Amino acid sequence: MPFFRDPAKPQPVEFHAEILLGAPPRGLRLGVSLQRRHTMKEAKDMKNRLGIFRRRNESPGGHPASKLDKVPKSLKPTVEEALKWGESLEKLLQHKYGLAAFRAFLRTEFSEENLEFWLSCEDYKKIKSQSKMTSKAKKIFAEYIAIQSCKEVNLDSYTREHTKENMQNITRSCFDLAQRRIYGLMEKDSYPRFLRSELYLDLINQKKPSPVL
Repeated sequence: MPFFRDPAKPQPVEFHAEILLGAPPRGLRLGVSLQRRHTMKEAKDMKNRLGIFRRRNESPGGHPASKLDKVPKSLKPTVEEALKWGESLEKLLQHKYGLAAFRAFLRTEFSEENLEFWLSCEDYKKIKSQSKMTSKAKKIFAEYIAIQSCKEVNLDSYTREHTKENMQNITRSCFDLAQRRIYGLMEKDSYPRFLRSELYLDLINQKKPSPVL
C-alpha cells in the first residue's frame, strides 16, 4: 500500500525547508544522483572504448611521405612514370613505388584495409594447393569480410552474403565479386583524392636534375 504523508501530522523541519526552498524531496534527489552516476559511468566507459579505437586507428598516421622511407630510392619514379599513374588505378598499382605511395596515402585516410584486401585476393588466386587455398580463404573472410572483423571492408549486404555462401565450396574465384567491389570503391573514391594529394603532386612536379656541362 503506498505511503502518504498525513497533512495533519507535523512534518520534520528539513522536509518543510525542502518544500519552501523549492528543492525536490531527498528520495528524489537520491534517485537523480544515482542516475547521474550511472550515466557518467556509461559515458566514461564509452570514452575509454573510443580512446582505444582511436589509438588503434591513428597509430599508422603521420605524413604519407614518411611511410615511403623504406622503399628503395631506385624505385622512385621519374616525372613521366608518375604521370602515367594518373591514367588509371591499374597502372598505379602495377608500379612498386606507386603501390607503396598509394598505401601510404590510404593510411592517412584510415582505409588501408581496402588495398590490403585487394592484394590478399591477388595472392590468393595464385595459390595452387587446395588445402592452402582453403586455409587462406578462411583467413581472408575472417579478417576482411566477416561483420565487425578487425579490418572489415565496406561491402553491400548482397556481396557479403554471396561471399559467405562461397565459403561452403571454396574455389579460386570465391572472392572475385568482393574484390571487384572494393577495387571499384578505391577507383571512384580514394584514387581521385590520391591524384590531388600533396604526395602525388610532389612526384609529378619534381624538378629534373640539371644536365652536367
